[in-house]
Amino acid sequence: MTTPAHPHGPEELCGPGLELYARALREGHVSDADAGPAPCLVDLGLLHPVVDDLARLEPVPPALALHRLLRASGTRIAEERRREEQLASLFEPLMRVTGSRTLPPDPASLRVLSGTERINAAITEAMAEATSEVLCIQPNVHYNGPRGETAQGVAMARDQALLDRGCRIRTLYQHTQRHQPLVLARYEQLRGDAEARTLDEVTDRLIAIDGTVAFIPAGEDGRLALEVRHPALLAYFTTTFDRLWRLATPMYPQAVRRPSLDGVTPRQQAIAALLVEGHTDAVIADRLGMNVRTARVHIAKLAATLGSESRAQLGYLIGRSGILDREQGRGREPER
Repeated sequence: MTTPAHPHGPEELCGPGLELYARALREGHVSDADAGPAPCLVDLGLLHPVVDDLARLEPVPPALALHRLLRASGTRIAEERRREEQLASLFEPLMRVTGSRTLPPDPASLRVLSGTERINAAITEAMAEATSEVLCIQPNVHYNGPRGETAQGVAMARDQALLDRGCRIRTLYQHTQRHQPLVLARYEQLRGDAEARTLDEVTDRLIAIDGTVAFIPAGEDGRLALEVRHPALLAYFTTTFDRLWRLATPMYPQAVRRPSLDGVTPRQQAIAALLVEGHTDAVIADRLGMNVRTARVHIAKLAATLGSESRAQLGYLIGRSGILDREQGRGREPER
């Protein structure tokens, strides 16, 4: 007997099959031709051919058929349970294994870039796709030698291309960069919506583009960078930048001069804050982006202004003067 195509699996009983099986039980048999539209009856063993007449099909008693089908089903269930136990036994010791590589980060969200050329290429590619805003934190600016001049030219070209598309650039520098020739030349040449502000201290270098990708250092020598595309980290970078931006002093397009307080310059105020925290001259210089000699000159001038004769007395006089308690932004005036 040829089994025609049927709309359900071999272990299911359809409506026509159920009706035909009931008819076979009532009449004692059906013909092979009658069973053609319901091959599930033969597949399930509910009908079987008569030995001396293969064209005649007789029904198997329902109780016997049910017992046989339930036994087969129980065998399959037992087999699945054995398989589950084997899998649980296999993975149970593995689930106790922990380590730094157990749950690696999404490779698409963090990527280490090695080498200055590769880093610059990735930044250039990301900026070429920017449609809104680029946020930058630049602790210092150094372009020394022919290669440095080339790098400066590449950076200027990609920044201007971004501004030409109507995007915005906001950059935070340290105060020590306000009068650097390279920084001033940059803003003399750029055309478009570019702004710059300064702080006594800034974080390490950051470039965040459209809130979709950011680049931060991954080493001290500048040859490794981390490309970040993780939404939580990008939101953190953007929020941190915005808060620093509100605290910063405008530098471009309109510069603002920070006021002196009782003869103490803004630079000396920043140094005073670090002095009372107990930092050495070297640490102060590093934090404020200046060399140690310059830091010591400012410390000497601060001591002279406050009338201090020793380092210990200087800390006391700074605290008594109240210069650290006053609002830094009060009374700022545009620079002339």
